[in-house]
Formats: sequence, structure tokens, C-alpha cells
Amino acid sequence: MAGGWAHDGAVNEQIEASLQDELNRMKARRLPVGESLTHCAECDEPIPEARRKAIPGVKLCIDCQTARDARTVNRGGINRRASKDSQLK
Repeated sequence: MAGGWAHDGAVNEQIEASLQDELNRMKARRLPVGESLTHCAECDEPIPEARRKAIPGVKLCIDCQTARDARTVNRGGINRRASKDSQLK
């Protein structure tokens, strides 16, 4: 399916690129780096040794990490396909 001046398959390429960008962002976010802390950076409770060994670079205890993961993060999406209105201006 072509749209406007785009070549055949351009829409699918845009969808694939958006998905790949999101996957890369999620992978980068998940991997802590550096040395694990012995105490949580937020509540100062001890981080269990098993957690520190399982996730190198961990900085939060399980409770604080669970609370952080539950928060909703609003972020703007990337509009790879400009609307026709914006092209007319």
C-alpha cells in the first residue's frame, strides 16, 4: 500500500522502525550498569544479596522498583508519517 508520494511498503517500514525503536529503548532501560548498591537508593533498606547477584547494577529494592514500574510515564510518540495538513502549510 502506497500513501501519497511514498513507495510501496513505506508504511510497513515506518511501523517496523517504530517497533524497533521502542524495543531498543526498552532493552536499554532494563539493563542496569555498574556495581550494585547494598542499600536502596530511595528508601535506604538493604537490598538482598540474591537480587544484587541476579541483577548487576541494581540500585532499588524490590518494593521501590515495583512502585517505580507501576508509575505511568507519559511520553510523546514520534510521528514518522506527517499529516497532510502539515504538508500543506
